[in-house]
Amino acid sequence: MNTLSHTLKNRQIRKNRIRSVISGTTKRPRLSVFISGQHVTAQIIDDSASQTLVYVTTVGQKSVTGTLTEKATWAGTQIATKAKGAKIKQVVFDRGGRKYHGRIKSLADAARKEGLEF
Repeated sequence: MNTLSHTLKNRQIRKNRIRSVISGTTKRPRLSVFISGQHVTAQIIDDSASQTLVYVTTVGQKSVTGTLTEKATWAGTQIATKAKGAKIKQVVFDRGGRKYHGRIKSLADAARKEGLEF
């Protein structure tokens, strides 16, 4: 098993372990974050209804440039703004098996700064 497949396998195990505990409800939906090599995606999901309530991505956004940390900050600001429009104030944060560090932290801080509580 090479290093990359081992890393991805461990991340999937962490993600499954987190998702066994975290679940979004109607009162408190789940804020799920995915960061690829070039883009950031965040969505607020109501797991009880199996429905995505709010969705933000940097894919196709020409105005969003810079590092992935800057893109994550933009995504955090946008997801919080759209959540306000959908009357969502509290969420459960799902970091997707990644450490709460760097890009994940910048997205979370930007969302908190805009008024989203988690």
